[in-house]
Amino acid sequence: MVIISRTRTKRRFFGSIGFKITIAFLLIISASFFVTDVLLTGSVRDYLYNQRIRQDSLSLEKLAATVAPLFQFGQVDALSETLVSSGGELGGRLLVLDNDGKIQFDSFSRLMGQRSQLPEVVAILADGKSSSYGIHTLSDADVTVQDGDSRVAYCAVRIVGTGGSLGVLLYCAPVAELIDSLSRVERELAIVFVIVAVIALVVSIFFSNLLTKPINALTRTIQKMGHGDLSVRAKVRSSGELRTLAENYNAMAEQLESMDRTRSQFVSNASHELKTPLTTMKILLENVLYQPEMPDEMRAEFLGDMNHEIDRLSNVVGDLLTLTRMDSNRLEMKRTKLNLSDTVQETIRLLMPQAEKRGQDLIMRVSPNIVMNGDRSKLEQIVYNLTENALKYTPDGGQITVTLQVRGHNAILSVQDNGVGIPEEDQAHIFERFYRVDKARSRDTGGTGLGLSIVRQLVTMHGGTITVQSKPGQGSTFTVQLPLDDEED
Repeated sequence: MVIISRTRTKRRFFGSIGFKITIAFLLIISASFFVTDVLLTGSVRDYLYNQRIRQDSLSLEKLAATVAPLFQFGQVDALSETLVSSGGELGGRLLVLDNDGKIQFDSFSRLMGQRSQLPEVVAILADGKSSSYGIHTLSDADVTVQDGDSRVAYCAVRIVGTGGSLGVLLYCAPVAELIDSLSRVERELAIVFVIVAVIALVVSIFFSNLLTKPINALTRTIQKMGHGDLSVRAKVRSSGELRTLAENYNAMAEQLESMDRTRSQFVSNASHELKTPLTTMKILLENVLYQPEMPDEMRAEFLGDMNHEIDRLSNVVGDLLTLTRMDSNRLEMKRTKLNLSDTVQETIRLLMPQAEKRGQDLIMRVSPNIVMNGDRSKLEQIVYNLTENALKYTPDGGQITVTLQVRGHNAILSVQDNGVGIPEEDQAHIFERFYRVDKARSRDTGGTGLGLSIVRQLVTMHGGTITVQSKPGQGSTFTVQLPLDDEED
């Protein structure tokens, strides 16, 4: 178990965003410094190389001017003495070659009489250059300064006498010092590279921890939410994208917590609404069963009450199924082009007998020929539920006015009554499921507490809005706004 736990910890570490940021930061710094190191080393190498060329060429040109009359007039001893002493001062080997490439004088007195095919000599004698410089890896036939040299520099300049070109002055110099200087620079840069890499690693770890700290905190918060604690919130401390992420998470958490409270309240309310008619029916049924001598009038009354409770139970279940289909997007919209004016009038006529039975005045003020794209049955349900609701909560002899008109690109449906009204503190909740302003009166009227919630869902499905204005004792006005130009058809 310990081994498995350690393996998982390692996997989480190497797969974490902090580790990835650290590696990315380190790679960027290392690559940048590596490129800088290469460029800087090349620049130093070129600088030292060019400086050596200028220094050797300048010294050799001055010496060539001194050697020219000695070589031209055959002053052998003086020429030999000059080459030996100058070679010692320069720290290398000096040779004088004629125009045929034959070595006439050698400060080391070893190669006199031999011909040289060094590229630097050929560049002057054959190509007509005045000077040439090069660094070579030695072979057995090359001119050396001392035994053991692996690389040597050749600097050649033209010897010019009074009659023209006399030959070539060749300077052979060891480059161990130059190579050592370059190696020293490379070592120092390598040490600096290692130091920078270590510093970059430390800095990247610091910044990755700094950057991932709010992410890790948010992850822990999400894990707590995953275990059921919907009250946790992320601390908004950083800025930019991380702040936006935390704020969006908190907004989502609040919505989830609100939905969870709503769900719990919904389950509680639904259980209560279903339990109440079941309890009532059980009591009535027990009275009928255990009182065989019950008068027929009372038995019929009890059975009628049971039938009423069954109808109410059926209405609650039906409304719950409708809301469930809405929540799961399984309630299909069958949109067609329809005459909303005719739909409203036909629906209101169905409720006329109910209004006449209670002596209520049901008035229609419907503008003709209002056409829109919508689901006829669902629009009928919106009109029916709102009007029936107004009839229920308006006393006998009251007045209900249904108005339909066009305002801009919207159809405005309003249902106004002069009934009991709705207290201001309840108006924000009346579209919630099972919410009742007066529970006892609502049940007496046969309502399920789901009608207005269904209406709001149906209005939303049509892209519209619904609002309410009411004062206790003065009645209520429900206003539905439906778009006529429906782009979601």
